[in-house]
Amino acid sequence: MIIDLRSDTVTKPTPEMLEAIMQAEVGDDVYKEDPTVNALEEQIARMFGMDQALFFPSGSMANQAAIKLHTQPGEQLIADKYAHVYNYEGGGVSFNSGVSCKLIDGHRGMITAADVVSSINPPDFYHSPLSSLVCIENTTNKGGGACYDFKDIIAIREICDTHNLGYHLDGARIWNALVARSEKAKQYGEVFDTISVCLSKGLGAPMGSVLIGNSKLMEKALRVRKILGGGMRQIGYMAAAGLYAINNNIERLKKDHIRAKEIGTVLEKLNFVTQVEPIDTNIIIFKIDQDENDFIKRMASEDIHFYGMGQGKLRFVTHLDYTEEMHTYLLEKLQSL
Repeated sequence: MIIDLRSDTVTKPTPEMLEAIMQAEVGDDVYKEDPTVNALEEQIARMFGMDQALFFPSGSMANQAAIKLHTQPGEQLIADKYAHVYNYEGGGVSFNSGVSCKLIDGHRGMITAADVVSSINPPDFYHSPLSSLVCIENTTNKGGGACYDFKDIIAIREICDTHNLGYHLDGARIWNALVARSEKAKQYGEVFDTISVCLSKGLGAPMGSVLIGNSKLMEKALRVRKILGGGMRQIGYMAAAGLYAINNNIERLKKDHIRAKEIGTVLEKLNFVTQVEPIDTNIIIFKIDQDENDFIKRMASEDIHFYGMGQGKLRFVTHLDYTEEMHTYLLEKLQSL
């Protein structure tokens, strides 16, 4: 039994999802003739109460397309220092859009309306980049799966309206936030200009993200996706996996959250663990007073695999393929250390 807690991206399709893939009706999506892709896009747009949706091969490409839609070269987006669009998308903000980032030292990857106000460059001061977009992430990846309080999201929206800024949500793990906070997708659709949602993390699809937004912005999204190399043909097979995922795998995220909290409870009792960060969803970040590489190797010898984040910080991520049997084994091994 190999326990892989590196990420919730390591999951494999279930037999039921594979059956949905095999039964998919497909066409050429470049011509918008793939009925399964069209159905996926329509369903997700409807879930969030937004005008249009577009299927992308990856979350990074969906985020990069959104930034391109909102900005012009030489402008600047505002985001937390932990933001995925800044840290984990290969410098795409500058490469693809010619845009710089104003980074905020927020709390666990989350920022406030006050942070945004203090980060906006004066629009008539031509020496600095023009602030044009705010990007937030919910849940936060590097922030340990933290969830925004929705009132803080609304407060940032009000600042964006006052200062004529676009508002994009990197919702790679928005499903976890919806479940953890008992929120509705349409709440988010009412606030943001664009939202990217991922199908291949907690929901277990093998690939794919969807960008949703209002018609005015999204009318250019297909062209931007093409420029970024995201045009796909008979991709309905993967869209079918995404449809299965959103229809069957959202509510079960509660199990991942419960198991993550139980892992955290055990970690807090270990004398070499110096800190366990608050656990809101399925990501556990903790610090140890030992050499992290030695600890990773020691656990790997027990068939337990996870990532180190540097400076003694380690991460577990629970997911669809992490079973109750694995969970029991992991807790026993941790308690024996």
